[in-house]
Amino acid sequence: MSKLQLKPFGSHGKVHEITPQSAGWRYVGFSLYRLRQGETVTERTGDREVILVMVEGKARIEAAGEDWGVLGDRMDVFEKSPPHCLYVPNAEDWELVAETECTVAVCSAPAVGGHEARRIGPDGITLTQRGSGVNTRFINNIAMEAEDYCDSLLVTEVFTPNGHWSSYPSHRHDEDDFPNITYLEETYYHRLNPAQGFGIQRVYTEDGSLDEVMAVKDGDVVLVPRGHHPCGAPYGFEMYYLNVMAGPLRKWRFKPDPDVEWILERDA
Repeated sequence: MSKLQLKPFGSHGKVHEITPQSAGWRYVGFSLYRLRQGETVTERTGDREVILVMVEGKARIEAAGEDWGVLGDRMDVFEKSPPHCLYVPNAEDWELVAETECTVAVCSAPAVGGHEARRIGPDGITLTQRGSGVNTRFINNIAMEAEDYCDSLLVTEVFTPNGHWSSYPSHRHDEDDFPNITYLEETYYHRLNPAQGFGIQRVYTEDGSLDEVMAVKDGDVVLVPRGHHPCGAPYGFEMYYLNVMAGPLRKWRFKPDPDVEWILERDA
């Protein structure tokens, strides 16, 4: 199996933990908890900012000295309703108590400071179509660059219908050369519907020094340290993924693979 494809540790508790050290990069961190009703998680953000994403289920959250109440109303991620999320700045504690069985993503990146804790969604998050034909997919933007309450994090959800492609035409964001392109590390947390299915993700560079094709299963995480990274959902299976990106500049600028750039030009 590719070193870029990470299987969950199990089905309960903390099932993913990706740090800059474990991934061999500098910015993106990603953890995932699958909790039973009544279970508690407590963490401190340290020198990093965090966005907690209620992927599924409900939880009561206290963070940065405030009680944020119960977050979450999406019991199945494929309901496609806007997620409930919470931004927690660096040097703060957070505690989450599961009100129901729940799946919670912990997205993190380096922080400078100065931002306040705040709820993100469901208000203000609208499921938006991107692409056309079998390249159509649907986006819930959680914290992209239009939102200015983060130092580093860029976070979004994508729903790809069965038989469709996503993160396509192939593109990369692996150079620090703004405004032409930005350096952003990225994780993909994948879900499949039905869960026994699989999806395809390829991570590759134009010179062929990196070229990995992975059959991703429900719950897998794919690391994108560099290169292009398209994915596809086979006929009969919907694909969801939660993207976390971060780099030295909180801007998303990419370059398409020259071999498929004509598709962008045609569909513009």
